[in-house]
Amino acid sequence: MGWLQSLFSPLKKVWFKLHSTQNKRRGIYILYEDVKSCPYEDVQVLWSILVESHSPPLPS
Repeated sequence: MGWLQSLFSPLKKVWFKLHSTQNKRRGIYILYEDVKSCPYEDVQVLWSILVESHSPPLPS
């Protein structure tokens, strides 16, 4: 029975990793839609700061 578990363990890890990545992307999109529809300027400013802080660095 241990060999069966060792066979499915890597597949299970890959399965969970794929689904967790999909959920994270979906969550960010929902958050983006909420921020976009929010009338408060403070929220818009905070979102822009967050987006700018996570952008990839420019090549030098």
